[in-house]
This record gives sequence, structure tokens and C-alpha cells, in this order.
Amino acid sequence: MNNQGTTEKMQQMKLHGMLRAFKSTMESGMKKTLTADELLAHLIDAEWDDRHNRKMGRLIKSAKFRYQSSIEQIDFQLNRNLDKNTVLRFSDCAWVEKKQDIIITGPTGSGKSFLATAVAHQGCMHGFRVLYFSCSKLFSQLKLAKADGTYQNELKRIQKQDIIIIDDFGLHPFDLQSRLAMLEVMEDRHGRKSTVIASQFPVNSWHDIIGEPTIADAICDRIIHNAFRIELKGESIRKKYAKKH
Repeated sequence: MNNQGTTEKMQQMKLHGMLRAFKSTMESGMKKTLTADELLAHLIDAEWDDRHNRKMGRLIKSAKFRYQSSIEQIDFQLNRNLDKNTVLRFSDCAWVEKKQDIIITGPTGSGKSFLATAVAHQGCMHGFRVLYFSCSKLFSQLKLAKADGTYQNELKRIQKQDIIIIDDFGLHPFDLQSRLAMLEVMEDRHGRKSTVIASQFPVNSWHDIIGEPTIADAICDRIIHNAFRIELKGESIRKKYAKKH
């Protein structure tokens, strides 16, 4: 079989990574230096890498992150009570496999959203499905779904995500519908999937922020007690960077 026939079949089978590696190997003359086993391994590795990278791209795109950040981009030199070892322990995503949650609190501009996105981005790199929400938009979305009859489908979509980020938690008041929606989301995810919550309010104020003691108790019980906590401190990072420029 000639090389043209081989490349055409690779194209038809959508073996894009293998096809590029095969063409490169033929054009460079590297084939002469490889055994049959080495050539096969080279082509399979190229296809695996191509599929892995395309999958990562799809997961990151579908996550709809507010920021583009990664653990490698986190500045641990800033004085904001962020322990490097704690964050790096999240990089293997064992917390996702164990269905654990992360709570990140701190003042405005301390990097909560950036950090939440970075640990969730790492989840994408490990093949987990991720979805980002600002808290207010999550509730608005669920209210619209309630109105048009797609509420249960939307809850199922959220439940299927291996990680969700709920950003700016508590920034807007909770009404009854928002409380019940939050309870349903957390009930579906508690012990089954992982959730990252970022808030400028300390955890001990969440009960009052949510309101209605019975529902607040139920929500906090499902969020707080078994979550990793990161409490950022210090002045706004945005202000620091603005001063430098």
C-alpha cells in the first residue's frame, strides 16, 4: 500500500494527530531511524496527544470561565494569606475524585475568582467537566428555566458537571426562589460532585446572608462543614497592579 492510500484512510478515520505525525516522519526521513515498533508508538502517541488536547480545548470552552487562569499563573509572592502547598495539593484533582468542595473568601480584588478558576481549570486538564456561574446569573438562569418549563433539565445539566464554580456568592440578596434553587443545587451535588464557591463575605455570615433560618441551615450544612477553606486577606491586587502601571 502506498503512502497516499494510507494518509487518505487516516483522514477518513479522522486520525488527525497520527496523520500529521506520519507526514512529518515521512518528510523528515525519520522513518529510516525507527523500528516498526517505535514508528507505531510514535504515531499512537501523536494521535493520543492530539485527542487529549482537543478534549481539553472543548472542556475549557464549555466551562465558560470568567477569567483565563491556571495554577501556574498564581502569584504566591503576594501577601494575601495564600499557602502555596495548599493550592498545589489541589493540582492532582484528588479533591474532585473524592467529591470535595472548596470555599474561597476574601475582600474585593483579592483574587478569589482568579484562584477559583485556576483550580477548576486544572480539573479541565484532568478531563473533568466544569461550569462557571456568577451567583446572580445562576439564580436568574434557574428562574427563567422555572418559567419556561426547563427547570429540571437545567438542574440535571448542573448536576452532571464534575465541578461548578459559584462566584460572588452572597453579593446579591437571596429571595425565596433563590434560596430554594441553591438548596436544590447543593442537595444534588453534596457528596456526589465538587463545588467551588467564592465570596467576599466570611463563612460565618452566610447564614444571615441566605436568610430564612431553616433553609439557611440546610444550605450551609451541605456547603461548609466538609469543604476546604481558603481565606484571602490584604488589599486589592487590582489596585496594586494599577499602581505599578
